[in-house]
Amino acid sequence: MKLSRIVLGLALAGLSFGANATNGYFGHGYGMKAKGMAGVATTSTDDAFFGANNPAAAAFVGDRVDLGVDLFSPIREATNLGGALSFASAESNSNYFLVPEFGYNHMMNSNLALGVTVYGNGGMNSDYPGNSSFGNTNILGGTGSLGVDLMQLIIAPTAAYKVAPNHSIGISPLLGYQRFRAEGLQGFAGFQIPGTPSMASNLGYDDSFGYGVRVGYLGKITPTVTIGAAYASKMNFEKFNKYAGLFAGGGEFDIPENYNLGVSWQATPQVKLALDYQRINYSDVNSVGNPVFPNFFSGLGAANGPGFGWDDMNVWKLGMEYKYNKAWTLRAGYSHTDSPIKGDMCGPDCGEVMFNILAPAVVEDHITLGFTYTLASGNELTVAYMHALKNDVSGLRPGFGAGIDTIQMYQNSLGVQYSWK
Repeated sequence: MKLSRIVLGLALAGLSFGANATNGYFGHGYGMKAKGMAGVATTSTDDAFFGANNPAAAAFVGDRVDLGVDLFSPIREATNLGGALSFASAESNSNYFLVPEFGYNHMMNSNLALGVTVYGNGGMNSDYPGNSSFGNTNILGGTGSLGVDLMQLIIAPTAAYKVAPNHSIGISPLLGYQRFRAEGLQGFAGFQIPGTPSMASNLGYDDSFGYGVRVGYLGKITPTVTIGAAYASKMNFEKFNKYAGLFAGGGEFDIPENYNLGVSWQATPQVKLALDYQRINYSDVNSVGNPVFPNFFSGLGAANGPGFGWDDMNVWKLGMEYKYNKAWTLRAGYSHTDSPIKGDMCGPDCGEVMFNILAPAVVEDHITLGFTYTLASGNELTVAYMHALKNDVSGLRPGFGAGIDTIQMYQNSLGVQYSWK
């Protein structure tokens, strides 16, 4: 673990990762070419972000360097109507984040590729002000600003090998660093497990390191059809010890197991269509997937304590690429999933909307556009735009007279990437 701390420390010295969450705390895509096609990337072989998508693709990528940055803007709002702490609305003040990413690939010979991808997750970055009309009480009954800040950085060194001229396999060990802070949760004081009476809020940043692995396959089964698949294990992280009285399992917070399947079709020399399916198993991470009730009575921080109640996610991504000429390539895409947060008037998902005021990951639909301009040198400039349509979820806050909570969000992002070939 000492070696991974050194490597991650060097990466963090040059890169600072903020929020980048549209599918839970996963990004809608990695690499600007993928982001311009709604995140479709399982069969992509034209950039070095294979460590976040499909490691096997590296064997077909060639020698290149990709450096990008996204300006990501999630607009979030929460209301509580009819309760003792009823506000007209509370809108998060943290609305803009710069999210860099980096990829490198080198062909050792015609069959073997070595590379690295550096990318980020996050997105539970919220900042709701206290209401001066209620003595600076915030919407969850605490004092002052309410919110959480989660950042996750992943370094994915990658090796890929062509087992046949049109088929490859790849592996990416995943080295992770994450940082977390919570503020304004004084209203939860006294609900922690014994021994952690104050470990829930306003304790500053805590960080942890973790690891996992991603493996993949890519096959060009005909001259025009390519298929791919990738699987990533759960990334097991050290506990957030400062927040042992907040997250289930005494401060555990892992990145869930996920996998993706994809197919692309070169319909004409100019037009390519691609479809991806992604599965994210949030229910395997107790601090995220555990239901709020009845687990709340076990105590915050208990192994079976309350989480955010997120469901597993099934994400469908459809993208199109059009080569207008040798210099210009145009892209568009659409993706859909169901919100992992379910509104409930205190049935099986009681209280989830209240907890998820901190992390209102409710968007379901993304529309994207993008382009690449190839310079005379062969280097590339890529731009991608994403709009996540507004969605809201409502549910009854537990307790007599607690009212109805509603959370809503929409998002925009604009990213640019320069590539050396």
